[in-house]
Amino acid sequence: MAKDRSGAGDPVRTLELLWREPGQGAPSGRRGPRQGLTADAVVEAALELADEAGLTALTMRALAGRLGVTPMTLYTYVPGKAELLDLMLDEAYRRMTRRDTRADDPWRVRVARVADDNRDLLLRHPWIADLAVTRPPLGPGVIGKYEHELGAFDGIGLTDVEMDAALTHLLGFVHANALAAADARAHNDRQSDDEWWAVSAPLLERAMDAERYPLAGRVGSAVGGYRPETVWDFGLRCVLDGLARRVEERRGPQ
Repeated sequence: MAKDRSGAGDPVRTLELLWREPGQGAPSGRRGPRQGLTADAVVEAALELADEAGLTALTMRALAGRLGVTPMTLYTYVPGKAELLDLMLDEAYRRMTRRDTRADDPWRVRVARVADDNRDLLLRHPWIADLAVTRPPLGPGVIGKYEHELGAFDGIGLTDVEMDAALTHLLGFVHANALAAADARAHNDRQSDDEWWAVSAPLLERAMDAERYPLAGRVGSAVGGYRPETVWDFGLRCVLDGLARRVEERRGPQ
């Protein structure tokens, strides 16, 4: 099954819709029916549906049913699902929390805010983590988010290219963490860690050779299962420490 991705639709029509250029309500050469529906209302309903049930549940037919119109009516407002996904992503980015990145706080604090705000975004809209965003829609939400987040890296000693790479690296960590946390939640919904250990522990205790797997046994017992918060805190510190090392190298001997 092909993965949903941004930037897969008609780029001209997508940009017209993103920036609300003339003609955004209906495809070129067609007039939309007078039903009180707008592209914004379609996007809002699509966001609600994706938040509730994920991208697999987001079809033009399901969306039309939610809005009380026929599927063909939707196509007078958005050309198709590909363009709709771009509109949804841009709107989610436009609405996300954006704490100050240009304050007098240390740069590590500012960068950590960017990470935390993006983690919060993915917790509120889990479907975003399932969307391939190699070519993000260049709408006001995406551009505004990019401008805001670059502010956390501005003036710390990186080149412009390195600023972009540092932000991309940070967001990659957030994305990977969000996917792992979501997978853990899904498994816990079906069977909690305590339930899994109650079933598995007796067999593992009989089968595992402590002398052959001393580290796995010791560390595994100390951890006691996947801990998203521990992984998040440690991973973010590693990202920030690596960035600090790069900044120090850029500045050179003091």
